Amino acid sequence: MSEFDAHLLTQEYLQNPYSYYRELRENDPVHWSERLSAWLLTRYDDVAAAFRDPRLLSGTRIPTYVAKLPEADRRTAQALVDHIGTWVGFIDPPDHTRLRALVSKVFTPRTVEQLRDQIQAITDELLEAVLPTGRMDIVADLAFPLPATVIGELLGLPREDQQRFKQWSNDITQFLGAGTPHIDVTRQARDSVNAIKDYLSVIFAERRRSPQDDLISRLLEVVEEGERLNEEELYGMCVFLLVAGHETTMSLITNGVLALLRNQEQARALRDDPAMAITAVEEFLRYDSPIQHQTRVAREDFHLDGKHVKAGQRVLPLLGAANRDPARFEDPDRLILSRKPNRHVAFGYGLHYCIGAPLARLEGQIVFNALLQGLPSLSLTEDTITWREDTSMRSPVTLPVRFDAGADARRG
Repeated sequence: MSEFDAHLLTQEYLQNPYSYYRELRENDPVHWSERLSAWLLTRYDDVAAAFRDPRLLSGTRIPTYVAKLPEADRRTAQALVDHIGTWVGFIDPPDHTRLRALVSKVFTPRTVEQLRDQIQAITDELLEAVLPTGRMDIVADLAFPLPATVIGELLGLPREDQQRFKQWSNDITQFLGAGTPHIDVTRQARDSVNAIKDYLSVIFAERRRSPQDDLISRLLEVVEEGERLNEEELYGMCVFLLVAGHETTMSLITNGVLALLRNQEQARALRDDPAMAITAVEEFLRYDSPIQHQTRVAREDFHLDGKHVKAGQRVLPLLGAANRDPARFEDPDRLILSRKPNRHVAFGYGLHYCIGAPLARLEGQIVFNALLQGLPSLSLTEDTITWREDTSMRSPVTLPVRFDAGADARRG
């Protein structure tokens, strides 16, 4: 077992995976991980190239991922595999092109900008709720409910069901980010997918009877036409948007707040110049990427940096490693909120570039300014942070903070 495999998901690794990435990048940039059964790419150029490489497929990664399970467990996981196989982020052209076209217009910068006032109002409401207490958990009180509310309202789902979405989403992302599949985690993810589908079936029936001005109603219209989206794809699209629509933004906000509180000079710079929020969000995405890796599967044998990649093997472009590559970013381990240019790959690259990137960016810009302007005394209550035990999604489980409620309220 390599040193990387030995440390994977240990507390030392979770606190700072970037030192392990650096070791790989400098000594074995195309590294075979026995524990992950995958090739790990750590150089920026290799990661960017992997997203463009037609020899690397997205659509077979879930079947390949669960292939290590015993046969009986693979049968248990089949319904889960089939469902995730309908997600737009997990398929290849031409189906990917067809499905992506259905939702891409919802997340254009112009369309997203129209949500600014709504996002600002939700942010203000969440902060006002905790202001009298002088304490908050950035995750539970802000980073989760904000994007969950926004994506829920876009879809047309009741706000009071958010906690159910969170549990279902956590179960699914734990399956996807466990590194290697475990049958108990797989069963829980399968059960949560079934629960979401049961929940959505009721919503679908209501929208068919009485269409609303929401994304689900629009997607149902496409299903009724019978040409562009079938019923299983409809479920897949909605579940994918629910999961992806808040997970990345939740991590962006949480990781960004932690970075600010650990870099007070940069926090002061952003507080003094709120317009810097645009470049600040890009730097948060680069500095501590919400998604640490993507997964692809080799369609055929080929060589990469002298290594023999075999057909059917998994290849993991490590976004977190690429975004700290000194060959691309000067002083990559420093947080520099004014950094330009900043061509990070936190949202992926090429065909599978994150559909919701414009929405995540806007939510981040609004939140960071609201926190710095409204709660200037914000500080951490704990030095040691507990991170999610996940190879893909990176964010603290909780992020408790304190502030001077009286002073900040008077200042606001």
